[in-house]
Amino acid sequence: MCQIFAGQDPETYEKELRSLRLNGQSTSIRLEAAFWELIDAIAAEEGVTTPQFISKLHSEVLVLHGEARNFTSLLRCACLRYLRRDAGVLGDLSTAAA
Repeated sequence: MCQIFAGQDPETYEKELRSLRLNGQSTSIRLEAAFWELIDAIAAEEGVTTPQFISKLHSEVLVLHGEARNFTSLLRCACLRYLRRDAGVLGDLSTAAA
């Protein structure tokens, strides 16, 4: 069973730092390559660039919660929610969606 997880290409979990403008401010976000790949795909599905998608998400979080604590974790969880939604297994997480 663990071969599915342990046997993955180490490049998928290498950290990748990307610099971008987040709502007008320069910043850098460090995520594993697998998450960047998925975020790029989500952005493309939404018809925007990855920086545009991330800025929009950041803005929406600010409106909803007043701050974006631990934004990189939010991005990872957004990827998980996206995959779970597509698999039809949102379960209790769907009640937290807005």
